[in-house]
Amino acid sequence: MIDQYSKLIAWRPVTSIVRGPLRDQIRQVLLDGLVSGRWQPGERIVERRVAAELEVSQAPVREALRELESLRLIESSPNKGVRVKAFTLAELREVNQVRAGLEETAAGLAMPRIGAHLEALERHERLLHEAARAGDVNGQVEHAVAFHRVIVGASGNGVLRSVWESLGVEVWTHLAFRLHRVDPYRNAADHEPLVAAFRRRDPATGRMLRDHVLSYAAAAPAADAGSAGPG
Repeated sequence: MIDQYSKLIAWRPVTSIVRGPLRDQIRQVLLDGLVSGRWQPGERIVERRVAAELEVSQAPVREALRELESLRLIESSPNKGVRVKAFTLAELREVNQVRAGLEETAAGLAMPRIGAHLEALERHERLLHEAARAGDVNGQVEHAVAFHRVIVGASGNGVLRSVWESLGVEVWTHLAFRLHRVDPYRNAADHEPLVAAFRRRDPATGRMLRDHVLSYAAAAPAADAGSAGPG
């Protein structure tokens, strides 16, 4: 029998598999399906079918689906089951408006202790450039989110970090890249002045970070009356 990890690998690129809780891996598989267009807006995600394809029980699939519903990526109802939501530019902007405010605050709180975190910021900035040159969108998202997570963590504020994590930053960053064609070279370059600002302890760093986060949605097409499905 094909083991659970092999079955997960069959759904996703081998390089993106990280051993960890099965629920988390299933959640990532489902996220990849949403971003890649395996499931279109309005389409049902059948819990039993997903469990059968992955050769796992329905319990971890159900848990993963609940997490996606909490991120407002899917919706469920007693009669219609679980369906993919239509992603709108307005929602992306709303998430980033909240995120931008949190990160602006985080930057101010982190400034007194940022020296211990500069090396990590510089490393993720470098890896962003490497991912851009390699055309690695997953790498771009991974290191972009990790860069910002360093700042949020450096704030030392557990409540702020918890709220930030609850936004599903990885998901929305993926959507910004894949749906709205974020330029990977520009994205990598945009992190350079942030590192420089932290290095010189610039009091305007928080505002710079806020504007940077808001640019993810600003780069999207202006017309946001319709939905933006994965693909």
